[in-house]
Amino acid sequence: MSIGKIKWQAVVAKYAYPETWRSVWQICNTVIPFFILWYLAYRSLEVGFWLTLLVDVLAAGFMTRMFIIFHDCCHGSFFRSQVSNDRLGMLLGVAVFTPYSDWKHDHAIHHATAGDLDRRGIGDVYTMTIEEYLAAPWYKKFGYRILRNPLILFTISSFIVFTVLHRMSGPKSGKREKNGVMWTNLALLAFIGATILQIGWQAYLLVEIPILLISCSAGVWLFYVQHNFEPTYWERHKEWEFFKAGMDGSSFYKLPKILQWFTGNIGFHHIHHLSPKIPNYKLEQCHNENPIFQIEPLTLMQSLRSLSFRLWDEKEKLLVGWNALKKYKMKTQA
Repeated sequence: MSIGKIKWQAVVAKYAYPETWRSVWQICNTVIPFFILWYLAYRSLEVGFWLTLLVDVLAAGFMTRMFIIFHDCCHGSFFRSQVSNDRLGMLLGVAVFTPYSDWKHDHAIHHATAGDLDRRGIGDVYTMTIEEYLAAPWYKKFGYRILRNPLILFTISSFIVFTVLHRMSGPKSGKREKNGVMWTNLALLAFIGATILQIGWQAYLLVEIPILLISCSAGVWLFYVQHNFEPTYWERHKEWEFFKAGMDGSSFYKLPKILQWFTGNIGFHHIHHLSPKIPNYKLEQCHNENPIFQIEPLTLMQSLRSLSFRLWDEKEKLLVGWNALKKYKMKTQA
């Protein structure tokens, strides 16, 4: 991209402010339906678990959309008042099993380091280079292969991230982040405990577990495919550029309208990375009104190729699968 720094910053600045009525409307059409569907899923157990699963699929869609609102609060882009963003974010954090302050901190690092090979590992789906993988001990290779298996990454792993790992703060977390994790855990314990007292632990698990499995898998898939696609952008820190990381290293994931709604326009991820202060409901408008952001889209069918990506080939500057290891060894030995 050749657009100058000042020019693109001026363009996104026109959309980087929330409108209170639109934010409130999103709460009404997302949070309220989620809890109504949760209750309907519970009542549907009287009919049959098959009906509960059908309702859970829809509830998981609203939970995914609710996470996008939570995500906007973390960026301070949902309300003009930071206090309002923080309060809503902490409440939604309980509903989506994610501690607000801790995730906000890690996600800010992700935005500052996406596409930077020298600053991987915080707030992203970790990707090794071919050289790093070949130099790693056998146990690290084994663990990496397990974690990068789609059948693990988008099922068990994603579920564990939200239900287990989010219950703990990192070793480098500050006092605010650690307190945030503790209070989120206490709020979750109180809410889940009160719900179980009302409906029983079996009913709670039959409703909540499918919702979490579906929404966590969808969330991790979105996060993964927004940076693991072809072609994408990775550079060493000295050559890394913020604008290229946003435009070339973040996808424009063009989804069917219904999925775009449930995912809160996060498919316009290239614009979001350039300006996280733009509320989710203005990302499409920013895209449509500015040709400079109308890059080649990644379609739903095309995104399935991302399931085969495992490593980054630093010499060829592209994501590759396991079969590239043999070719790489042959090249280096020639």
